[in-house]
This record gives sequence, structure tokens and C-alpha cells, in this order.
Amino acid sequence: MVRTIIFVFALLSGWMVAKAQNPPTVTWDSKSLLIDGRRVCPVMGEVHYSRIPAGEWAEEVKKMKEGGVTMIATYVFWNHIEEQEGIFRWDGQRSLRGFLEVCRKEDMPVILRLGPYCHGEVRNGGIPDWAFTKGCRLRQQDPVFLDMVEKLYRQIFTQVQGLQWKDGGPVIAAQFDNEYRGHGAYLVALKRIAQRIGFDLPFYTRTGWPQLSSPVPYGEMLPLYGDYADGFWDKDTKEGTGNYYKGFNFKAFRSSTAIGTDILGKQEEKLSQGDEQYPYFTCELGGGSAVAYHRRPYVYPEDALSLAICKLGSGSNLLGYYMYHGGTNPEGMLNTLNECQTSPGTANNDLPVCTYDFQAPLGEYGQRAPHYYLLRPIHLFMHDWGETLAPMEPSLSGPEDLKKGEDTALRWAVRSQSPDDQASAFIFVNNYERFCQLLPKKNVQLEACGVKLPLMTIPSGCMAIFPVNIDGIRYATAQLVAKRDGRIYLMQIPGIPTTICMQNGKTLKNVKPRGTEHPVIGNICLMTKHEAEHLFLSATAPADEPLTVAYTKVREAGPLRTIVKGKAKVAEAPSEQDWEQAAVYTISLPAQLNSHLLKITYRGDCARLYAKGKLVADDFYYGRPFMYGLWRLPQDCNELELRILPLQPDAPIYLPREADKTAGEQVVGIVITRK
Repeated sequence: MVRTIIFVFALLSGWMVAKAQNPPTVTWDSKSLLIDGRRVCPVMGEVHYSRIPAGEWAEEVKKMKEGGVTMIATYVFWNHIEEQEGIFRWDGQRSLRGFLEVCRKEDMPVILRLGPYCHGEVRNGGIPDWAFTKGCRLRQQDPVFLDMVEKLYRQIFTQVQGLQWKDGGPVIAAQFDNEYRGHGAYLVALKRIAQRIGFDLPFYTRTGWPQLSSPVPYGEMLPLYGDYADGFWDKDTKEGTGNYYKGFNFKAFRSSTAIGTDILGKQEEKLSQGDEQYPYFTCELGGGSAVAYHRRPYVYPEDALSLAICKLGSGSNLLGYYMYHGGTNPEGMLNTLNECQTSPGTANNDLPVCTYDFQAPLGEYGQRAPHYYLLRPIHLFMHDWGETLAPMEPSLSGPEDLKKGEDTALRWAVRSQSPDDQASAFIFVNNYERFCQLLPKKNVQLEACGVKLPLMTIPSGCMAIFPVNIDGIRYATAQLVAKRDGRIYLMQIPGIPTTICMQNGKTLKNVKPRGTEHPVIGNICLMTKHEAEHLFLSATAPADEPLTVAYTKVREAGPLRTIVKGKAKVAEAPSEQDWEQAAVYTISLPAQLNSHLLKITYRGDCARLYAKGKLVADDFYYGRPFMYGLWRLPQDCNELELRILPLQPDAPIYLPREADKTAGEQVVGIVITRK
């Protein structure tokens, strides 16, 4: 029997449901955030409100909450709201206030990433083109630039006023600039401008990478870190380039030297002075990856889970995913708003004009990817045992500076209150690394706080969190998931026999899952992985059978273009003129299916979709289907035009192993399905 439960993660005992006159207090120390003095381990998901139509916000925020997200982060892209100097747009999907009102209704705290520079694969990193004509030094304490920033922040404040945390609103924090490596005084200057205007928030943040040239005074803003499974920004077009493999190991170093190497260059494993005194939080844990024209990573669901478990085991008490929800770039008035090599700033990658799906847990159109479910058990765990986990110190079992693919020993870590025999602990295991088939580890003896788990074999690809001295459990070779309504829910780890040893001395071996309604001992329920991934989710209607869609090729591709490298010395995406030589197909749409997804399986270099002559979607081919949400079509549109440019032999681009690298282009099939 599947219970239907409204999945609310906002700590109903006291965070967002408090009355506006008496909002919960939010503080922090060297360990964690505290809500009314209670330690919490939030799950933060990045979604860009201006990349999603306003009418979809409410449904998508609910999905994020159901996925276990307890806090949202969103950029406020300057050029999305002031593309033309002095003309601010807060209409439609650009309405920050409208989005914040949705978050307030959903009891979802929000961290605003204010810029002025954001990046986010937006044109110029979000700085409007006109700002480059002012003759001032951007992202520095130049009076002309700071005056522009003040005007921007004042406009943003009109959207935020009355919705700050102190007012009972959702805005709990703000980030200033992004991936900044200069003087900390610039970041403090941005904060002072915001405070003068009226921003008054429980805490403020900045990205903890790269190392600053001079520090920010302690307490001004919390540094947040990140790690990715792969980097579309790398100029190398080989598989597995860079040192992203380091993110798949437990390590004391909080940050990454692989993020943004196209802009930041080589980075040393050093934190800015004093940063180790802050709690260990992340804001950019790779929930997926964008796809650039020259480099097209294919990210696996297990990548995100492995990164998350390694961060938790290494001591992080806030997991922030970038991205958790993909999106679509809004239409620009003067230029397309995607990052491209031809723009005046942040011009190192060519991104698609429209799509910013990011292979995220929730895709561009809100479709749930496999890792949406894969990540849910640890999100539930963080919510229900966050107060226990947060003060625990990490103890790393093996070498931190492994070489790529090094497989000499199991990667595991312990977080515990103390080494005492009766202390509580969690054992974190990760036998996974992207592109590497790590071997099973036989006769492993895991131990924490004097408690030894049974000898076991850790399967290849296994990731798990085992409890020690938690809620009456001496140890279990299964993973804690949730603690609700007087019951404790455990997830069986595939390939590992479940043993549950209680603190009263009773031990059960080779325990089999019995679902959520039938405890295996006392109040403890053991579930399969699938049951754990769907725990507490409302029952959903079964998926429809995909409906095959008719299409007709009406024009063959013209002469192949010459692929040149742009000013960033990577392959340039096709120009508008190049698209005139694309192969053209027409797609006939059935009636009454405007709530469905169009799924185009094809091979080629890249593809575009047009409705009534207007570009509505695009895709750089990397082995996954080209998707489009039909509910976004103009009314009375029953035919689409699909254009595909052929893949060229020996093109200077990275295509993953999952992609069909056959030269030319072909539509394999088109179907309509539910999202």
C-alpha cells in the first residue's frame, strides 16, 4: 500500500510556517545553520526563475520540494531585467516578486544570487552589453560601476521588499558576485550597498572559489563550495579531461580546482584566509552539466549521488546542487541571452540559444530524471537526522590525493560525535568514480566508535551511508532514509546482505525488505532501493505508451560549413546563416496532446525546432533525445519544423561515448509522451 503524503520539508516545527510577526531565528556557527537554535542540514537546489515560464513556477517548486529540496537558490540575471539601459523588466517570467510569492506559499526559503556578475552560462555572465561601453572597470570598486550596481540592487529590492525573512518572507540570504578572485573589499562594498538600500537578511554568502587576493573580514559572508563530475568549459576535447575525479573521493579540502578553468585558469588547493572557520556548505554540487558546442559531457545519475555522499562524508552540512532544475533562456530584445564567444564578456563557450536543461534532476520542462529519485533517500536522511549529523566531525580513512582511477582500497569515511564506544556515527562508503569501473572490495571491515560491522563485500559502484548507535540501532548494513510517525525507514543496499543489530543485543541477519507497512523489527521498516526512492511521494498516474509522430523530410542538408575556432580557441557554434543549410523535416502534431513532451531521437551535430517560423527549442547532440514541452507552443500550432545540421567527420568537438558519431544526420524516431 502506497501512502499519499504531502511532502513538506520546511521543518514544520518552526521554520517557514511561523507567523510573519515572529519568524524563526536563523544563526550559524562553525558547524551548521541553526533554526531557532536547532541544527539543520538543508538541501539547496538551484533553479533560475527567469528561465521558466511564470505559469509553471508553482508546479516546479512543488516538485523540488518533493525531491527533498529544503531551500532554493536562484540567480537574478542583470541582463534579463535591464537588457536596455534604464529599462527594467519585471514582467512575466522576469517577475522576481512573483516567483518569491510562489516560494512563500510553498514554505520554501530562497537564497538570491544577486550578481552583478553571475555567469550561469548567460551572455556576459549576466552583465548587460551596455555596461561594457561605460569606460569603467567592471567588477571592481570603480565608482561608475558601483553606481550601476546600486541602481540594479535598488530595483531588485523593489521586488524583495516585504518578502525578507524578518518579514515572514522566503528570502533568507543573498550572494554577492560569483567566482570572484580579487580583493575581498569589493565583495564587502557590494554588501554595504545592499544593506544601505534595505537588505537585512540572516546571512550572506559568496562562492568559496577561487582563492581571493585579499580576504573578506570574518563573519561578513559565508563561503560556499562546489564540485562537478565533468566540465563543459574545458577546452580539451578528450574524455575524462581535468581533475574532476577528485570529487569522487573523501577529502578535507572543501573546494575544487576544476570549476571554471576556462575563466579562472589553474587554481591551487588553498582556501581564502579564515574560510576554514565557517561551516562547510556547497552551492554548486554538480546536479548535471550544460552542453557546450565544443564539449558535450554526458552525465550519469550516479555522478550526482557519488559527489553528494563524498561531500557529506567529508563534513558538508549543506548540499547545494547546481542545477537542480533546468530551464530555457528567455527571449532577448537585442541579442540572444546565451553565453557565446562573440559577446564582449565571459566569452569562452558557445551554448545553445534556448536550452539550459543541464541534465539536472528536474529537466528543462520539469521532467524527472533518474537522479531525481536516486538522490531522494539522502535528502530525506539529511532532513530527519540533520540535527544528529551536523555536529559530527569527519574522519577520513584513506589517502585524499588519489590518482585518477586509483583502486587500491575502499573509499570510506566516518562522521561521529566522538570516538567513544557509545557515540553516534555514520559510515559513508563510495566505490564509484566516473568513467572507472572500481572493483568490488572483498572482506571489508567497516568500523566506527568501536563498533565493527560484519565482514562484507562492497560491490562495484556501491554508495551507502551506514548508521552506528542511532535511535536504538547498534549498527545496520542498510541506509537510514527517514524517521516519521514513530517509524524508522531503512533502505537495503543492492548487493549487500542486510544485518540489523539493535542496542538491546538483538541481531537480525539476511533481513529481507517488507515495505513501508510491515516493520522487520520493532518500529523499523526495511525497503528496497526503489521503494526508498519513492517514499512519501504521492501516487502518480502510470505513464502513457509513447505515441509515434509522423514526420517528413522536405529538404536535404546543403554544403557542410567550415568549423572555425573562435576567440576562446574552441569550435564555434553554427551561425544563423549556417542554419540555412540544415536538413529540414516537418512534424505533424496530433490534437489534444498539448500537455505532453515531444521526444526526438536523432543523430547529427545540432538541431533546432521552429513553430510558425519562430525558434522555440534547440539542442547540441550528445546522445540523449531532443525534448520539447508542447504546452509551450502558440495556440493552433499543429506543425513544427525541425532543422538538423550534419555531424562532420573529425570535428574539433568532444562527443561522449553514448553519442552516435556517424557522419551526417538522421531522424531515428519522434514520439509524444508524458513528462
